[in-house]
Amino acid sequence: MRRLTTILLTALLLLPSVSCWALFVSPARDPETLLQTHFPNAQWTKQQVAGKADAQLPYWLITRDGETAGYAFETNAIHRVPAYSGEPVNILVSISPQGTFLHADVLEHHEPILLVGIPETKLHDFTAQYTGLSLTQRFKVGGNAGEGQIQLDGISGATVTVMVMNVGISRGATELARALGIIEDTQSVVLPARINTEYQPEKSWLQLTGDGSIRRLKLTNGVVESAFSNTKVAQPETADPSQAENLFTDIFYTLVDIPAVGKNLLGQDEYDWLMSSLQPGEHVLLLLGNGYSFKGSGYVRGGIFDRIQLLQNEEAISFRDLDHIRVMDLLLSDAPHFAEMSMFIIREHQTFDPGQPWQFELLVRRQLGAIDSVFTSFKGEYNVPEDYVIRPQPIMTEPERTLWQQVWLDKKIEIVILLAGLTVLMGVLFFQDVLVRYPRLLHNVRHWFLVYTVLFIGWYCAGQISIVNVFTFLNAFMTDFNWQIFLLDPIIFIIWVAVAVTALMWGRGVFCGWLCPFGALQELINHFARKLHIPQFELPFAVHERLWAIKYLVLLALFGLSIQSLSLAEHYAEIEPFKTTFLLRFSREWGFVAWAGLILFSNLFQRKTFCRYLCPLGAALSVPTNIKLFDWLKRRKECGQPCRVCANECEIQAIQPDGVINQRECHYCLDCQMTYFNEEKCPPLLLKAKKKKKNAVQIIDAVEI
Repeated sequence: MRRLTTILLTALLLLPSVSCWALFVSPARDPETLLQTHFPNAQWTKQQVAGKADAQLPYWLITRDGETAGYAFETNAIHRVPAYSGEPVNILVSISPQGTFLHADVLEHHEPILLVGIPETKLHDFTAQYTGLSLTQRFKVGGNAGEGQIQLDGISGATVTVMVMNVGISRGATELARALGIIEDTQSVVLPARINTEYQPEKSWLQLTGDGSIRRLKLTNGVVESAFSNTKVAQPETADPSQAENLFTDIFYTLVDIPAVGKNLLGQDEYDWLMSSLQPGEHVLLLLGNGYSFKGSGYVRGGIFDRIQLLQNEEAISFRDLDHIRVMDLLLSDAPHFAEMSMFIIREHQTFDPGQPWQFELLVRRQLGAIDSVFTSFKGEYNVPEDYVIRPQPIMTEPERTLWQQVWLDKKIEIVILLAGLTVLMGVLFFQDVLVRYPRLLHNVRHWFLVYTVLFIGWYCAGQISIVNVFTFLNAFMTDFNWQIFLLDPIIFIIWVAVAVTALMWGRGVFCGWLCPFGALQELINHFARKLHIPQFELPFAVHERLWAIKYLVLLALFGLSIQSLSLAEHYAEIEPFKTTFLLRFSREWGFVAWAGLILFSNLFQRKTFCRYLCPLGAALSVPTNIKLFDWLKRRKECGQPCRVCANECEIQAIQPDGVINQRECHYCLDCQMTYFNEEKCPPLLLKAKKKKKNAVQIIDAVEI
C-alpha cells in the first residue's frame, strides 16, 4: 500500500506534462474569408454610418449584380460587451436589407470555458439559431422566454458567455439597422387616450364654443392678402383697403365622435349611426363653414380634398372622398347657419390620438398661369377638454436592464439558497467556541455542509472559483477595471465576496475547508474511505512541509504566464481539475478526465493531496493570510511539547511539530478545537481534571481526619 500511494503522489506531482494537454489556441478567423463563403459571387466594401450621438458605425456593404445583398459588421466595432474573461467575444454578423439575420460567426474569443472543454461546434450551433430571425424580435438565452421573446438554446457550462454573445449580436445588429434606416426606433411609444363615453352633458352651441369643445378659424381678406404679399400671386394694386376687414372664411371644427359634442350637434340617432359605421380607433372631424369653401370643387372621385389637413406630432392627415360624410342639419337651435357642413373620418391607420393637441389646417390657393398655383396655409389649434377623454395611466416602464442585472434576476432562487448557506456558515464561525463543545453535532453540520457545497455550489451552480478568476481580476485591475465583468456570474461573485470577508476575518482556510466544491468532494471521499477502514498514508512532516512549496511555484509560473498572455495562463491553469469536474462534469477528452479521476482517487488514501501540494488557488489565497483580524483557534502552552494529540489528528498536517497552527495551510475544519475543549481527550485537560480530583480527595481525607 505504501508503494501504491507513493506512485500516486509521484503522478500527481508530474503536473506540467498534464497541463500541456490544455495548450490549444483557438486562432482568430478572417471576416472577409467568411463573407466570401456566405456570399459567393458578391462584392463588399467597407463603409461607415452615423449612429447614436453621431458615433461612426463601421460595416461592410455587400452587393451582388448591383443590388444590395446584405450588411455585415463585427460586434467589437459596434457593440463591445466584455465577457467573463474581461475580453469581448468578437462575432461577424450579417443582416439582410429586410431586417433579418443571415449569419453569425465567432471570430475570436478568450473565454476559458470555451478555449478548452467545449467544442467549437457548439458555438456554431448557438450562433446558427439567429439565421432567419427578425432584428425587431427579443431574444432570451436559456430559461423560460417571456411574452414576445424568442428562446435560444444556450451552451451548458457557458451560459454567461452566450448571454454576452446574444447582447453583442442583437443590440449591435439593431443599432446598425436603425442607423441604416432598415428598422424604426420604436422605443418611445405613447398609448393614445380614449374618448370618455360616460361623459354626455347637454350643452348649447354657446356652451360648446365657449368651453373649447368647438374651435373657430376666422380669416379676413386682409389677413389672406398679407399671407400672399411676398409671393408671385400678390395683388396689392387690386386690393381694396375698404374690403380688408370683410370675411374671407369662417370655419368651426371639432371631433364629433365625442359624445358630449356629437350627440348635442347631431342628435342621438345620427350619432349612433355614425359610431356604428366607424372601426375601432377611428375618429371623426366635423367642419362647419361659411365663405371660402374648405372642400372646393377640384377634387374628383378617389381624389384628395386638397384644401384641408389635420396636423398632429408633425404628421399630416389628409382626407379622400371615401372619408367624407355630408351633414344635412344640426340639432341645436342656437347654432348659426352654415353654407358647408361635412364630416371627415380619421382612419385607424393614421395613428391619431384624440387626447393630444392637434391643428386644423386650411390651404388657400391662388392660380399662377394656366397650370401652376401658389398655396399658403392657416392653422387653428385644438386642445380637447379633459372631461372628454380618458388618458392611460402612466406606465412605469422599467429601464432596459443591463446584462448583469438580467443574469441576477434569472438566478434569484440560486442566489437566495447560496446566501442562506453562507448565513449558516457565518453562524458556525461566529459561534464556533460553543459548537466545538458538541463534536457530534458539529461533525454532522460540517459533513452536510460539504454535501451542500459539492451538490449545490459545485454541480448545480457551477460555482467553483479558479485561479483563472484571480488572474482575470488582476488583469482587469491593471487595465480598464469594470465591475460589470465580475457581476456577470452572480454565484461566483457572491462566493468571491464571501472569500474576501472570511479571509479577512479568519484566514483563507474557511474557503478551502467549507466553500471549495472540489476540496469538499475530496474530503467526503476520504471520509467514506476512513469509514471503510481503507489504510491511510501520511508523509513525514519534513517531506510534507517541503512539498507545500510546489503549489506556490505553480502559482508563480501561472502568474508569469498571465503577464505575457492571459489566454496562455488560462490554458495551463488546467492543472486545476475544477472545470472537468464541475463545469463540464467529466464530459471531455480522456486525458482531462483521467487527471481529475487520479486526483480524486488519491483521496482514498490521503486527504486532500491536491489541496496540500498542487492547488495554485489555495496558494494565492494564502498570501494575505497574515492580515486576518481574528485568531480564534486556541492553543495551550502544552501544545506541541509535550502534547501532540491535535497535530497527530490534523488530517491535512497543518499543525507543526511545535504545536503552532500554520494558518497558510489550515482548512479551518475545527477538529483541533473540538479536541481543545474535550476534557476526556485533551491531555492538559485530563491532567488538570486529575489534579482537581486528587486535590478533592485530599481535602475529603483531611476533613475526615
